[in-house]
Amino acid sequence: MAVEALEPEQIEQRLAELPGWSLEGDRLARKYRLGTHFAATAMVVHIAQVQEELDHHSDLTLGYNTISLTVNTHSVGGAVTTLDFDLARRVEELAPAHGAR
Repeated sequence: MAVEALEPEQIEQRLAELPGWSLEGDRLARKYRLGTHFAATAMVVHIAQVQEELDHHSDLTLGYNTISLTVNTHSVGGAVTTLDFDLARRVEELAPAHGAR
């Protein structure tokens, strides 16, 4: 199944279902704050596992007790697609187990 870029209205509708996520330029973006550096590191590893499972990868930045993600789909010229929202939802599902806010 071919992946296609989402229209701006579709992106806005989907973002409404993902509090904390935003559109920064041509990428979905989210920053999480965690209690410790170790907790942030563990969440990065968990996100990496999900990305491998989905075969869709974000730019993922680890700070002392923060994680920043940005994602778009390179195969459609860097546009936002359903793949990006699938990854965002999966990250949102795992975040509470790590104490992310």
